[in-house]
Formats: sequence, structure tokens, C-alpha cells
Amino acid sequence: MTETLHISAFMTVTLGLAVYLVGVRINDRLPFLERFSIPEPVTGGLLASLVVLGLNSVFGIELAFDLTGRDFLLVLFFTGIGLNARLGDLIAGGKPLAILLVLTLLTILAQNVIGVLGAVVFGFPPQAGVLFGSAALIGGHGTAIAWAPEVAQATGLASATELGVAVATLGLVIAALIGGPIATYLVESRKLTPNRPDEELTVGLPNEMDEEPPQIDHKSLMRVLLTLNVAILLGYGLQESIEELGLKLPLFVPCLLSAIVVGNLRTALFPRALRVSRTPTLALISEFALGAFLAMSLMSLQLWTIAETGLALAVIIAAQTLFALGFILLVLFRAMGGGYRAAVLAAGFGGFALGATPTAIANMTAVTKRYGPSPLAFIVLPLVSAFFVDIANAVVIQMIVNF
Repeated sequence: MTETLHISAFMTVTLGLAVYLVGVRINDRLPFLERFSIPEPVTGGLLASLVVLGLNSVFGIELAFDLTGRDFLLVLFFTGIGLNARLGDLIAGGKPLAILLVLTLLTILAQNVIGVLGAVVFGFPPQAGVLFGSAALIGGHGTAIAWAPEVAQATGLASATELGVAVATLGLVIAALIGGPIATYLVESRKLTPNRPDEELTVGLPNEMDEEPPQIDHKSLMRVLLTLNVAILLGYGLQESIEELGLKLPLFVPCLLSAIVVGNLRTALFPRALRVSRTPTLALISEFALGAFLAMSLMSLQLWTIAETGLALAVIIAAQTLFALGFILLVLFRAMGGGYRAAVLAAGFGGFALGATPTAIANMTAVTKRYGPSPLAFIVLPLVSAFFVDIANAVVIQMIVNF
């Protein structure tokens, strides 16, 4: 009999911070992890998820984490991404954004073709293919859980929710592991370098610095936090306005958009004011928020759900992974220009095509901390993965389920 232990929000955050630091320590001790740009919270988070799996398998204990604090960190992180977005970069990002959107649409279609074929081969209803495809992979846990009842109603598949969660869980684990090695291979094999290596990193500080570390004091910290809070407050208001129009978006999306406006207006109206955007202080806060979020997300994975789906899950996810790797290396990298930014986006695309947007950003962060900045990549990919994808994915999934 399984016993459920409920972990409070405060304790979840505390454990997340500890898991993050365990990942830092392991990466420091095992240089090959940094060599392949494996993010520190991924290292710690996956180790913690194995411990949670052991508690469930050996002692029958299931840990239920209150993830309220984690979800706020996601909002804080994407607000920081928005503050870093310069108007000139957004204009310059129009073409890459359009290309990445088309490539993402192709990926959604391909994932569902693979998912439907796999479902049929292993005796599942064809409509269940969306749970082996984009609903659980590009869509992640939230989309899989949201669409599982519709799949169950259309097919009578009672285990639709468990299936979607299992696919999303395994996809997230793979996504966290493949992005960094992809970019490392591309950067080193082609000797790629950043277009503007002197720019500040969007997230985090460089692993190796030729100069003294930048000074981050209490004044800069308070200034950045105040600006972030103002942007988040505006994001709440924007979300309410969007909901009145009948649209539902995750809170971090309107906060990202409001932060873009706040950052550019602040620069235009107060050109002599001390900078907030693209500063080491904002980069450090962003890295903390993302790292803690990802550590908590991975440590709370219920890995035992994977074993319940057996051979079908293993074969179909293997096929989805091979497709993603081939598509990224042979199509996406070339379509995005074949340069350093394309390599960073390749790491990010590997993260969100099989996992989630935070995983994508973590992959890109690990790469840029090692090889150098790519600010536009951190604007283009979240706009596609956190906004446009949900709409396109919903249309494709609905068509398949109805069919």
C-alpha cells in the first residue's frame, strides 16, 4: 500500500535549493558533465528523482510536492527574459522567429505521425497517438493532462492521463540531457564563436572569466527586483485583460510581454538611469530562478509512471528522440543560419521539442555560459515555445482526436 507524504511549499523550495547545489557539486567533481553542457539543476534534479523513485519502489512512499513556489520562480525568470529584450533585437528577430515557428509546426506534425503510427502498432487507439506525440512532448505535462480526458472520451482509454504523464516525464528527462551535447558538438566541430562576445549573458555568469567578477551590490539587486516586481504586477493586469477576451495563457507569458514593454520604456524615458536590462545582477537572478525551478521540477517527477507503460513507451520515445536529433542537426541548424546562434537554438529546441520551455532555456544557458552570449536566441525561442506553439498544438491535437 502506498503512503503519500505531502511536502509543503516552503519545504519544497528548500529541498529544491539543496538539490540545485548538489548538482553544482557533482558537475564540479565530474568535468565531463560541464564538457557536454549538462545544466547543474538537471544533474541534481535527476539524482533527486531517482531517490524519490527509490522511496516509492522500496518503501511504498510517494512524495507529493507543493509546487506553488516553483511556479512563481518560473514567472520571475521569464519576466527577466522580457527585461533583456531590446526593441532592435525584436525587430531583427522577425525572420529567425518566423523560420523557427515553421520548423516547430513541422515538428508538431511529425511527432503526431510517429505517435499515431506507434499507437496503432502497439494496439492503442489511433487518437492516443497525440499522447505519444506533441500533446505530451512539445506540450509537456500540462498539455498532456489537459487533453487526456478528451482522448479517453473519444477512445475509452481509461489510462489516458497516466500515459500522457509517462510520455511527458520521459521526454523531459531526455530533453534535459540531449540539448547540451548537441550544441557542444556543433560549436566545437565547426569552431563557432558568438557574433558579439563582449555582450552580457542573458542568464547567469560565464563559467570562466578573464577579468575580475562583476560587482553585484545591494543597490543593483534592489533596483532589479523592483523592476521585475513592477513588470509582474503589469503582467497580472494584462492576463486579466487577455482572459476577458476569451484567451487563456500561462501567467509567465503576459509577464514576459509586459517586461519587454517596461524594459524598453525605461531605457527610452530614462536614458541616464542606471541599467537594469542585461546586467550581471539580472543575469544572476534569472539563473537562480531558472535553476531552482528546474531542480524542483525534476525532483518531483514520478518516474514510476514510466515503468507502467512498458515496451510501447520505450520504442515510441526512442523513435521520437531519433527524429528530434536528426531534425535538429540536419534541418534546424542549417535553416537557422548554421552559425553560433543556430547552435544555441539547437540546444534549446532539443529541450522544448521533447520537454518544456524551461528545459530549453536551461540547455541554452549551460551552452552560453561556456561558449559565450547569444541574446537573440533567448528572445526568439521563448516567444515560439511559450506562445505560438500552444495555439498550433491545440489545433493539430483537436483535429486528430476528432478524426
